[in-house]
Amino acid sequence: MSDAPPHPYMARELAELPVGSALDVGCGAGAEALWLAAGGWHVTAVDISSAALDHARNRAQRTGLQDQLGWKQQDVTRWQPARSFDLVMTNYAHATIPQLDLYQRIAQWVRPGGTLLVVGHAEQAQYEHHRGHDDAGHPPAKASVTAQDITARIPGWDVITADCVSRTVSMQDGKQVSLRDVVVRAVRPQELSEDSFRAERTLS
Repeated sequence: MSDAPPHPYMARELAELPVGSALDVGCGAGAEALWLAAGGWHVTAVDISSAALDHARNRAQRTGLQDQLGWKQQDVTRWQPARSFDLVMTNYAHATIPQLDLYQRIAQWVRPGGTLLVVGHAEQAQYEHHRGHDDAGHPPAKASVTAQDITARIPGWDVITADCVSRTVSMQDGKQVSLRDVVVRAVRPQELSEDSFRAERTLS
């Protein structure tokens, strides 16, 4: 498991936000959680993999950021946090429930006035081969989404970013891989209409 840097969308989308509480859903090796902690955020980082969390904890200890971070091994399709957060984010997380249902579920954990950041796979995306991807390095089709699909699940929110972004990354073996990422950032309104509230609770 590598010490990969955080995804570039972190700085692009979050650098100007006031720091507060954050939830990283599907934190993996912890790169994004550590980026937030280094910026002063208090981060709860959740993943189903104990190996990923062990690696992330070790990274936090090496960087002296462990006091800013709390690690939880949980299945987020069943887990329910006891509080809401100023920021809820997920980066390329795959779920056993439909992908859009996952995004709708975690949106409920954003406090009124808080921010949701979703980075997902666009259709036909390619990515480094790992658990959940096929032998060609493609994510499963069920994990591919569009920005419009995501924003349709959060009616009434203030959508700041809804992009499909192409970029090229270098793999550990030196291979160059082209990615197409979906990036959605949205702010939860202080008050949602009753229709929007019911829409958000369809998974409850």
